[in-house]
Amino acid sequence: MGTLIYGSGTLKVEFDDRVLAHIQAVVGVKLRRNERFFFSWFDTQAVGDGRSAVWIAPEIPVAFRYSTLSQHRLNRPWVEAMIMAASSPGGLVLTHEPDTGEPATSDDNSVKRHERD
Repeated sequence: MGTLIYGSGTLKVEFDDRVLAHIQAVVGVKLRRNERFFFSWFDTQAVGDGRSAVWIAPEIPVAFRYSTLSQHRLNRPWVEAMIMAASSPGGLVLTHEPDTGEPATSDDNSVKRHERD
């Protein structure tokens, strides 16, 4: 499981490494364009079984930490759909990877969130 680290490290959210690679690709595209957007995902029961959202903007630090050394092959249609969603008023809502006929390593969403006071 990889970790998205948001802000000054006060919020850490774990995602499957493959999912995190796709999130990183989308965030990279949007921030290179100096675009801001909401990013939300569905939480597991371990953290309340709700939905969380963060505001992604160039002035807010965001980091991606992977649990494996391997780089995941990106699903281009999924990345493009995620970029389009991020440009919508509702922002990017993380969904499961669409089937491309290729085996995927996981369809996990977020696993747990760590917040520091």
